[in-house]
Amino acid sequence: MKAPVFSLPYLTEDKSYTLPEQPSKVVILTFWVSWCPDCAVDMPKKEQLFSSLNTDEVDMLTINVAGREGDRSEAVKYKEKFLSQPTLEDDGTAVYDKFGCTGAPTTVIISPEGEILHQFGDDASFMAIMKAIGEVV
Repeated sequence: MKAPVFSLPYLTEDKSYTLPEQPSKVVILTFWVSWCPDCAVDMPKKEQLFSSLNTDEVDMLTINVAGREGDRSEAVKYKEKFLSQPTLEDDGTAVYDKFGCTGAPTTVIISPEGEILHQFGDDASFMAIMKAIGEVV
């Protein structure tokens, strides 16, 4: 299945990111909200992964689901305190919904050709996600 094309602003920067039809690299997206206990477990592991990835081959981004976030300032504080990876701000739940997400965190792995290779919901183990990433990188 093709990944939906989207363009979103960065949460703490004055620029935006566009996922094209053919991204040319593997793209790993993680949808999150600051108040989520499962995100609090998942995101530090994703940060470790981000720090070790070859960014010539992989784009790793997080997307704060603004429509499920209580207060934007909490998302900004969370990002500034815990995340060094690029962080986008969803338009409410528009992109979250386009990907058919039902919970946070949700991780999506997209091929360089723009195909969704794997999508993991909030109940997925980090090891399953790592195994899937290892198969495509």
